[in-house]
Amino acid sequence: MFQTPATMRAAVLQGPEQLVIEERPAPSPGPRQVLVRVDAVGTCGSDVHYYRHGRIGDFVMTAPMILGHEPAGTVVARGPGAERHEVGRRVSIEPGTPCGSCAECRLGRYNLCPEMVFYATPPVDGVFCEYVAVHEEFAHAVPDSLSDEAAALLEPLSVGVSSCRKARVAPGDRILVTGAGPVGLIAAQTALAFGASEVVVTDIVPHRLQLAREFGATAVNVAQTPVSELDFTPDVLLECSGIPGAINEAIRALGRAGRAVLIGMGGDEVPLPLAKVQSHELEITGTFRYANTWPAAIALAASGRVRLDPLATHGYGLEDAEQALTVGTRDATAVKSVVYPQK
Repeated sequence: MFQTPATMRAAVLQGPEQLVIEERPAPSPGPRQVLVRVDAVGTCGSDVHYYRHGRIGDFVMTAPMILGHEPAGTVVARGPGAERHEVGRRVSIEPGTPCGSCAECRLGRYNLCPEMVFYATPPVDGVFCEYVAVHEEFAHAVPDSLSDEAAALLEPLSVGVSSCRKARVAPGDRILVTGAGPVGLIAAQTALAFGASEVVVTDIVPHRLQLAREFGATAVNVAQTPVSELDFTPDVLLECSGIPGAINEAIRALGRAGRAVLIGMGGDEVPLPLAKVQSHELEITGTFRYANTWPAAIALAASGRVRLDPLATHGYGLEDAEQALTVGTRDATAVKSVVYPQK
């Protein structure tokens, strides 16, 4: 029988650009919790932002914090009453646990729960560590056909699923995706899986644009051809860049009754072409995390309709977690780095 260790290694952010490996108490699973050995964790732009600045908007570090919120692993122990997963089951972990009783939770919008406990969001620790205890309902079984890397990247795929649902992407729709980072590349694939007839992805990084082509999208380098010069009128904008100028130009490109979902995190304020919004009856909305997306994400990844493994371009052991957070400054081909806490 598995014996929970007394301590575990964790990569702890003590302040901006101060990441150290510490021994922390290992968790034990409580009622209806499972203990998961963390096998792979994707790094996110928010992890990088916390590493560099110690904050994101109103979320400010006031104490050392473990980063990471895209985990996958293996169930190694079960707490009292936990019956959903057998020991040895590979799982992808949904990183937020809502209260389950507030108005938002009761309406099914648990991503908006004001009491949400979300990994690597101050003051909650993340999962750049060897073990984590999680409620069994938020550990999702994955098929053996999915790699550890793909199981971890079900988290950003859930962003893509949630965004396409928010935009009501339907067969025949024409989609503009601005920004070919990991979320943009996943959103483009998800839109195609939802039945979009054409997806145009814009960016300025050749390597990422090439990946967009390999995933079935039309790729446009906006350093050479601005969105305003494209012969393309999208029904839906999935905005993944967070760049105010790009957002404004992309909204202007939408057709009548177009839908824009703002996904990328950029400046707090962006210029809005109000006359265009009103005259074309555009719908513009934000999207915050996800709710009820993991089953769809697992199905899309397992079927091959969304390919996640090509996005995992770099891998590092826990001792080199800092390298995972900074590789984008050294390697132009970096898309998504993965941390392996057991290494």
